[in-house]
Amino acid sequence: MGRRNRSNEPKPGSNRQAKLAARAAEREQLSVAPRPFAGFAGECDMVAMREFVPSATGRLTTVGEGRDVTIATVLPGAIAALVRDETLGGEALVGLQVQVHGPDVAADLAYAVDWARRAGGGETLTSAHPNGDTPALADIVVADAPLEIVVHDDFSWWVAEGVEVAPEIAQAVRNANEVMMPSARVEAEGVEAAWWVDTGEKAHIRWVRPEDEDKLFEALARVHAADGLDLGEGSRFAGSFRTHGVLVPVFDLDREMHHQEWAAGLQALDARLAEALAVDAPLTSEERSSRDGLRSRQVTLR
Repeated sequence: MGRRNRSNEPKPGSNRQAKLAARAAEREQLSVAPRPFAGFAGECDMVAMREFVPSATGRLTTVGEGRDVTIATVLPGAIAALVRDETLGGEALVGLQVQVHGPDVAADLAYAVDWARRAGGGETLTSAHPNGDTPALADIVVADAPLEIVVHDDFSWWVAEGVEVAPEIAQAVRNANEVMMPSARVEAEGVEAAWWVDTGEKAHIRWVRPEDEDKLFEALARVHAADGLDLGEGSRFAGSFRTHGVLVPVFDLDREMHHQEWAAGLQALDARLAEALAVDAPLTSEERSSRDGLRSRQVTLR
């Protein structure tokens, strides 16, 4: 048998090998959905819980056999999932803020949900490892089921009621509580995923919006040009950031005001944005100037 011709194979460490690896990584990245939770009723809140909400849970209704699953911002040790002992109710929880994750957030979550709905009591999943057999998230979670969120003041929910807490677990809860910033979801009719936080220096509302990023940015520019991009007295538009295919406007707030006092301002701004989103005409020169100014006001999470 003749020797295999290796003349076209890249040598280890060669520039060609590096380029091929980079292209493969690029193809993999392009294959990942830019909006991993698109199509789900709770998409914007899921994004918020994944990115910046400290302590909250919500119920996911699963398809077919297996238990329903509680989705959580973060679990002890930032693991992917756990199932409580059957004597404690056998509740299954999956975490969104995890220590180990892959490039596809939806695939990671699908793997964890699929594992959690079938695992035995007392089992834990350190990290998700999706593969070709992992079902799509939409195939195991009812997409149009409302995500009823519970916001927690601390991390005491990590420990099931009636359980004698081991010293190391109690310390982990205390440590998490000490670094947690006060947060709340503003409840207002017609408004979703508006999350208030007090960082200690300032208070903010981060408002995860479902519209196309570019269209929403143009709407923000139109409203800003009309001097309407705020939530009322004591607020100002701070900037925005993009994550998981959606845009998140951020507002600085008067820290002395209760988070629910911003509900009316959110509803009023939501109406102004809806009106601006319905405009098909090109941006005016003033609106283009506002758009250019808003582009420079990108904020980062901390």
